[in-house]
Amino acid sequence: MKIRQNLRHWAAKKALTTPVVSDVANDKLVELHTKIFLEKADETHREDRRAHLDDFFDATMDTYVAALEAGLTEAKAREITHIQANFDFFNHGWTEMMEIPAEEFEAHFRRYETFFKRYGISVDDPLGEFQPASGIADAPSTPEKRDQPAYENAIAGFADDVYVQDNTGSVHAGGSADEPAGVDPSDAPGIDRTDLADS
Repeated sequence: MKIRQNLRHWAAKKALTTPVVSDVANDKLVELHTKIFLEKADETHREDRRAHLDDFFDATMDTYVAALEAGLTEAKAREITHIQANFDFFNHGWTEMMEIPAEEFEAHFRRYETFFKRYGISVDDPLGEFQPASGIADAPSTPEKRDQPAYENAIAGFADDVYVQDNTGSVHAGGSADEPAGVDPSDAPGIDRTDLADS
């Protein structure tokens, strides 16, 4: 999968793995991810999906931290959560929100098979053990879109590794494992110093 990686992503990692700050970061990042993916959906479906996406992305924040704790790089940990989301979107027939075509699911799954199997994650069960005890809000499906999916926002051809686009626009396979020095969690998307001061 092709993803971006810049200072804001490193700041999000720092925020999500810092006690107290992590609660604020989690909420802001969930809000941001829901907004980004709802913008890919038809306007008539957005509000129907909002609560589901909020719950789903909240659970994937736990996946992200677990992947980091398992020794995966920031880029790979983040890619895992995006793969989970794409599994969920496909299951609901939300193909216009997908970042990768379903034909590439197996290749992506195999790359992280050890992690996915450890936590019971699969196409049919995208959250596995990260499914919250309170469940995930329901949302209407559009299964007819799975029959002839257009994948309007999917980018194919990056299934063999995580491909990271840096600030210069260059794309590198694998992603950097080295966190820049002096990362400030307030540089994370949606977070400012006021949020952190209030936490």
